[in-house]
Amino acid sequence: MNIYIGNLNYRIQESDLKQVMEEYGEVSSIKLIKDRETGRSKGFAFVEMPNNEEALKAISELNQAEFDGRQMVVKEALPRQ
Repeated sequence: MNIYIGNLNYRIQESDLKQVMEEYGEVSSIKLIKDRETGRSKGFAFVEMPNNEEALKAISELNQAEFDGRQMVVKEALPRQ
């Protein structure tokens, strides 16, 4: 399952996010979205978890949870329309 994580602190690195997500299960990929020109984080990321049950648990427990001073938005990433 592909998971969207938003409202992240701009200091968060992919390794920080991986550490949090691995508490819920296997993580196959993490993509922290960065500005092309500055290389600075845009404050959101996509995490791929192969086990849907683990992914749903991560979503339910992490949505609205505080991480590094910000309240995260965690939900299933849906394809663009």
